[in-house]
Amino acid sequence: MKTNTKFILLIAASALAAIAATRISAASKPQAKSGVDRLYVIDCGDGSGPDESRWTPGANVGIPVGFPGHCYLIHHTQGWFLWDTGVDDAVAKLPHHELVLHEWGPGTGPIWRKPITLAAQLEEIHVKPSDIKLMAVSHSHPDHAGNIEMFPNTLMLVQRVEYEWAGSRQDTVAFNKNHPVKLVDGDYDIFGDGSLVLLSTPGHTPGHQSLLVRLPKTGPVILSGDVAHFQTSFDHRYVPSNNWNKQASLESMDKIAAILAKEHAQLWINHDQAQSDAQKKLPAFYE
Repeated sequence: MKTNTKFILLIAASALAAIAATRISAASKPQAKSGVDRLYVIDCGDGSGPDESRWTPGANVGIPVGFPGHCYLIHHTQGWFLWDTGVDDAVAKLPHHELVLHEWGPGTGPIWRKPITLAAQLEEIHVKPSDIKLMAVSHSHPDHAGNIEMFPNTLMLVQRVEYEWAGSRQDTVAFNKNHPVKLVDGDYDIFGDGSLVLLSTPGHTPGHQSLLVRLPKTGPVILSGDVAHFQTSFDHRYVPSNNWNKQASLESMDKIAAILAKEHAQLWINHDQAQSDAQKKLPAFYE
């Protein structure tokens, strides 16, 4: 009996030692780090709309709305990545630096102004267009895809359905077929380390996509393009009448909401004025 008791105690002690060793090993193992270390928010157009309800059907009818636009420059250990390219820099040379987009007919806006160019802001932090290794646009509307050819040799990541659809309407930019491109079908981990992940979020356009960015200090952020135009649009699931597909728009908002909850992420909405006012802009950056 004594021998059995000692044997059992020996086994138990060995098991506890093994568990302790495993825990120490796991705790001492270095945690995987994001390949991303910096994210710059860039002013890529200053817009305004005459009637917010164009984007929030049934709400805030007749109320003018601010409509900022942004690009995002991200530094990864493997190189620079640009998300969206904003309103064409050529608008800065137009009278009053303005471009009027007639999304629902004349006078419906938004009116885009370009007081400062994307090129000038990149130069401010000593980044040349040729330094950009990869780029992607959320979709093919001109306030998001206006400066693609400023980066003629940069590989562009775009959803296949968006690439084929772009240029089919007056309010879209036709992609230059000579521009190097990688066509994507669905979600896509850009560098294979989880730090930058394209999210397929159709609805606003057939191949609209968003970007999940995992920043080491700020934490995960979703750059949502035009999944929703304002925070109120996302909160109340407002879908503009000129979206390509309402049901797909709602499903994409639900998809983003689920990822926000799972990742404990922040939602960065491209055109939300209050959010834009609170963000730090280039040359400051998020880590």
